[in-house]
Amino acid sequence: MDTTPDPRRWWGLAAIGLAQLMVVLDMTIVNIALPTAQADLGISDADRQWVITAYTLAFGGLLLLGGRLGDVFGRKQVLITGLIGFAVASAFGGVSQTFAMLIIARALQGVFAALLAPAALSMLNVTFTDPKERARALGVYGAIAGGGAALGLILGGTLTQYLDWRWTLMVNVPIAVVAVIGAVLFLHNHGTEGIRTRLDIPGALLATGGVLAIVYALSEAEQHGWTSTLVLSMLAVGAALLVVFVLVERRTPHALLPLHLLRDRNRVGALSAVGLTQIGMFGVFLFLTYYMQGIQGYSPLKTGVSFLPMVLGMMTGAVGISARFLPRVGPRRLMLPGMLIAASALAFLTQIDVDSTYWLHVFPGLLFLGLGMGMTFMPSMATATGGVRGTDAGVVSATLNTTQQVGGSIGIALLNTVAATATSNWIADHGATTPAEMAEATVQGFSTAMWISVGAVLLAALAAALLVQSRPMAGGAHAAEAAVAAAGEQISGADEAAVPAVAGATDGETERA
Repeated sequence: MDTTPDPRRWWGLAAIGLAQLMVVLDMTIVNIALPTAQADLGISDADRQWVITAYTLAFGGLLLLGGRLGDVFGRKQVLITGLIGFAVASAFGGVSQTFAMLIIARALQGVFAALLAPAALSMLNVTFTDPKERARALGVYGAIAGGGAALGLILGGTLTQYLDWRWTLMVNVPIAVVAVIGAVLFLHNHGTEGIRTRLDIPGALLATGGVLAIVYALSEAEQHGWTSTLVLSMLAVGAALLVVFVLVERRTPHALLPLHLLRDRNRVGALSAVGLTQIGMFGVFLFLTYYMQGIQGYSPLKTGVSFLPMVLGMMTGAVGISARFLPRVGPRRLMLPGMLIAASALAFLTQIDVDSTYWLHVFPGLLFLGLGMGMTFMPSMATATGGVRGTDAGVVSATLNTTQQVGGSIGIALLNTVAATATSNWIADHGATTPAEMAEATVQGFSTAMWISVGAVLLAALAAALLVQSRPMAGGAHAAEAAVAAAGEQISGADEAAVPAVAGATDGETERA
């Protein structure tokens, strides 16, 4: 690899940052607009989760393959292709006239996000060769991720309220145009000439197909019943595809997921914690958005602002607590209290009802949920991606983010089905007909689903307690150095999440990564 500093590297960072901002915005901006889009397009309650799941499934399922494409065709070319494709998909989604058009657009956004996200972070790592400069660049990158999540909440509400929900998608177009211009002018490929690697297409298709079948089964359970032939057969197909995926990965020299990486119990525990806790995060965003706008009558802008305490809590937990104490106390002593705090906050949020007030019921739950998640994700990411060879850093980081997206996809499908079923049962049991009774039924459905989130987070805590080490991690100084970047990554939930790979590596491994 050519280690000569690029004189235009800081301008290149601006282009990389815009690409990162676009992906991060999309994770929060669409959530705020979802109730309005659902009403406009006539989307059913059972199907609304696909607006989120179509994106996360495509993104998570193809992320490992997207990272490999950068090695084959060049990171700059893949980044530009991802930016252009994401912009086109966003514009298509913005002009959608039917539910099917919107879902196709969201899936295409996920496909191109799987190209641009790993390419952007890889470009950053090879553009900044000096360790101190790279640390500063990663800090900027992480700050964009964290700030972008908050900006998405506010911008989503503003655009939906004062323009149209469609602008929450079309706003990506001008951002992508500027990012493409910056990438063309200020970025170039480093060290990819002459590299040849095979693409594990069968692995990508098997993994994505298996998860898609499971998510589809979970989403159809509300309409057809958990014991229906459709649901049980799709669950069986999904499980079978994932089993075949594991068998294929064992025999493939260029596997998307080298299975030897999962022999480390700490890594398995951290990945399990990340995947399970995503159920709580995705559920809260979905249900509280509908609760605030549909039950409490909040405007989209007010709804977006109302979520900011969770972002504040995450930053406090990740940077103020975890980054400071991780080198001293080890990951488990941070993850367990964090997940218990998050589970308690979720349990508190299950108690909200139609007449609950924001400051007494919603605000404390969001603040402490963010605090707990911030304390959990930063050490989880450092544990999952630390201590690997430089050649494995990229695939481990992509595996971590895939776990986030797939966990969120499965979780949101399950929770939406549970909520819809609980609401229907409450209406049938109480003979609800009035608007007040229907609102009560909806809140009961939300509360029931969030208890599933509580159980998932507690299960994540159990996995961490049994598998993750309690002793301080090696490379603690590096972990603290990358804290801001890691905090931004875990808030957005939409990056390749390779920053913490630097945390557990030696200086030589960091250079190779």
